[in-house]
Amino acid sequence: MAIELSKESVAKGGGPFGAVIVRDDQVIATGSNSVTLLNDPTAHAEVSAIRAACQAVGDFNLKGCVIYSSCEPCPMCLSAIYWAGIERIYYANNREDAAAIGFDDAFIYDQIPLAPTKRTIPSLPLMRAEGLEAFKMWTAKEDKVEY
Repeated sequence: MAIELSKESVAKGGGPFGAVIVRDDQVIATGSNSVTLLNDPTAHAEVSAIRAACQAVGDFNLKGCVIYSSCEPCPMCLSAIYWAGIERIYYANNREDAAAIGFDDAFIYDQIPLAPTKRTIPSLPLMRAEGLEAFKMWTAKEDKVEY
């Protein structure tokens, strides 16, 4: 199904990626790559499927779910999968296959282990004391929903 979604996406002008989220052998949600269609760099198949699945089940936690993807998830999608609590990933094409057609994420994988100030897009600390106020509020909040 994820592979079929990837082909449909190409036919409609999207990227060649599809994803399906399943829980208890039931399809919860699907997604396809809509980056260029929506002018949204985060509209990858897996992220789109996660968003739809969370809406469908009314929860940000997709515990008990698996994701089927037409391609090995990129770093952003992999992170979203972990944050969503998805328990297993199945994929068809690998990252080398994606790189061969112009979807090469190696530069991002190479950036992650670098110190924030050494990355191509430097990350510089700013106003930490002021920023910590929200963290203090969160810590003190008694009715917070932890995730």
